[in-house]
Amino acid sequence: MSNYKNDRAFTDYVHNHIALPNIYKLMHWQEVKLKKSYAKYIDMTVGIDYVFIKGDTVKTVQERFREGKYKAFTDFTIRYRRDENKHEDRQESEYFKMKAHYFTYGILDCSKNNISKSSIFLKYAIIDLKKVYEKLDAGDIFISDNGENKCRIVDESRIECPVKYNTDGSSSFFPIDISYLVKLWGNDMVVIQKGFL
Repeated sequence: MSNYKNDRAFTDYVHNHIALPNIYKLMHWQEVKLKKSYAKYIDMTVGIDYVFIKGDTVKTVQERFREGKYKAFTDFTIRYRRDENKHEDRQESEYFKMKAHYFTYGILDCSKNNISKSSIFLKYAIIDLKKVYEKLDAGDIFISDNGENKCRIVDESRIECPVKYNTDGSSSFFPIDISYLVKLWGNDMVVIQKGFL
């Protein structure tokens, strides 16, 4: 099975069995069922995993779920680049293409190997990506290939996010600390969270 299919199967399982009952139901967000071919297309081209409605409002979502071994982290991560990809048009990752309005990030109480035994998140958050990207565009959040491990607040008003590289060389990503978003801008960007603050 390809990495995309493995990742998608894991995300779909967590989405259906853990995120829907424990997050979206609380938010009264109703999932819109999409054709598989269209769901794959919008995932790969504009970084949208799922579509919901609440009242008259459409809510597009990118999801990322992590194993319990990541429970000490207080950030969520956005994939940045895949410079080793042989297809040049795929080297810029989700940061460059993502059009989802929200980012749902959850850390599970288990490993990927025993996901079927999990029923809860240790931590989760829904981040308003539109507002995060406004801060990125304004330079209030900025990406720096500085060799650091964690993001930091600089000038008491901006967040510097380091570029991190996966050990297998497949891609890079950058973290954004959820507590820093709240410290600098209140609850404006964090729609709901449990365990991050």
